[in-house]
Amino acid sequence: MTARIGVTGATGVVGGGVARGLAEAGIATRLIVRSAARAPELPGAEVAVASYGDHADSEAALAGIQTLFMVSAAEHPDRLAQHLDFVDAATAAGVQRIVYTSFFGASPQSTFLLARDHWYTEERIRASGMHFTFLRDNLYAECLPLYAGEDGVLKGPADDGRLAAVARADVIDVAIAVLMAAAVDEPGSGIHDDATYHVTGPQSLTLTEYAEILTRVTGRPFSFQNETIEQAYASRAVFDAPDWMVDAWVSTYIAIAAGEMDGVTGDVEQVSGHPPLSLEQLLSG
Repeated sequence: MTARIGVTGATGVVGGGVARGLAEAGIATRLIVRSAARAPELPGAEVAVASYGDHADSEAALAGIQTLFMVSAAEHPDRLAQHLDFVDAATAAGVQRIVYTSFFGASPQSTFLLARDHWYTEERIRASGMHFTFLRDNLYAECLPLYAGEDGVLKGPADDGRLAAVARADVIDVAIAVLMAAAVDEPGSGIHDDATYHVTGPQSLTLTEYAEILTRVTGRPFSFQNETIEQAYASRAVFDAPDWMVDAWVSTYIAIAAGEMDGVTGDVEQVSGHPPLSLEQLLSG
């Protein structure tokens, strides 16, 4: 195996988009996937099989990799442990730089519970001695219509809090720009080494305002209904989801109300070279 850049999540939207972008730029990659049969066939890409949480396979798959694009794992009760084990495997394999998809405002006190996992993952990466670039993405704008029920109503205890949702296409472009620089820069001398980028859309809006855009662009009626925390738990009981998942769902809206997802940055344009897409542009495209 000869690639110096490893890409995880290549069967998903973000990891797959990054893998395709690097292939189009002529950069050799190693796609680290759970199933070789599902890996995209891309020029200059080799495939290694490993799963987060499987230390031996991960270390073997990462051997010889200089820079790793680490897409955060799917929501899971053991996700943090899986992340930490994968970082440790990367350290043992001699990886020198990690580009990690984190979350906007990640901290150990984040109201959005899943953002805490991201902070602890960042801390393990920092402690490893590897160079890093943290892409702290806001919520994905594409997911907003999915949060609504069949009636088009977004429900949750978000009050009038604001959210700077970002298009996944912009996250992909930022990651590609960072990794293309890493392909020529030695770890420690790269322009993105040891940087944290706060990846947001161009607007910070309330869920009522997002619902208005969704209605106008799609022609389907959307609206926002504020809930109390108790109402939010009650309205999600029909999904029969595990407690940790419901806690995460509800905490998303509480974090919006607390202002923890508010704030527009210029990091997408600074790194990718183009302004971020608005929700209207995303839906119209």
